[in-house]
Amino acid sequence: MSINWYPGHMHKAQKEIKKRLPEVDMFIEVLDARIPYSSENPMLASIRGDKPCIKILNKTDLAEEDKTKEWQRYLEQKNNTKTLALNLHLPNKSKQIFSLCRKFVPNKGTKISPITCLITGIPNVGKSTLINTLSGRSIAKTGNEPAVTQTQQRIDLGNNIILFDTPGLLWPKVENKDSGYRLAVTGAIKDTAIDYEDIAYYAAEYFLGHHPDMLMQRYELEELPRDETALLEAIGRKRGALVSGGRVNLNKASAIFIHEYRNGTLGNVTLENPTSVEIEIAKTEKMIADKEAKKANRKANWKKKR
Repeated sequence: MSINWYPGHMHKAQKEIKKRLPEVDMFIEVLDARIPYSSENPMLASIRGDKPCIKILNKTDLAEEDKTKEWQRYLEQKNNTKTLALNLHLPNKSKQIFSLCRKFVPNKGTKISPITCLITGIPNVGKSTLINTLSGRSIAKTGNEPAVTQTQQRIDLGNNIILFDTPGLLWPKVENKDSGYRLAVTGAIKDTAIDYEDIAYYAAEYFLGHHPDMLMQRYELEELPRDETALLEAIGRKRGALVSGGRVNLNKASAIFIHEYRNGTLGNVTLENPTSVEIEIAKTEKMIADKEAKKANRKANWKKKR
């Protein structure tokens, strides 16, 4: 699944981030703990350079605890990077961000010279909720769908820390098809831009292979369905997603399945791990290299024919 979803305000935000870079001391990137790799913006690493970064693994209440810890160890191998696992329904831990900022920028943090942070994250990852928690007041608009924040804001958090907020950023093209699916499954991409059945088949394949017991328990199944279609049909029958003739409405069954995963009623599930991601990265890099090689060959052959 190749995702091309890059609204105009996101392109504008990327330009504003680069413009503001000289006055920013450090970055805070909010990730989805269920998909830490897929929700990490590859453009940010090149933009921030050597500036420190706190990566917030948010929505840990929907992820697997052992895999969240595994991802923290993996991400902290990167230069000038610290991680913090958060559940914003339990906001007290988020205050640790202030102390991490001071450790990263020990020579600032006064009224005259406050620490300036730029916070970013993909759509619907909980960035606005985190900002409201840190500031102790409702500043950033929140919502359960992507692309709520569309303008950059300057926020005084107190504690001599200034925060620059940005719109939820996706990048121009998600080359890794698995990342594209996982972004869609978790709700980072507007539902109007996806096909529920398509992403439900992807999620169903994952659950059948990794969490069959969850499916059996949640949908009170007597036996594990043989494939993705059978699973969605079983869910549809259990949830009354039927049309005339007693046939299952697969689109409705798919939507039920996806939303039960997103809100955690299906169970806490992390959709990726560092080992599988390294394999995906290698495959994606090879795919891109092959595309570029073919493009170069076509160009060379065209020149010969002229």
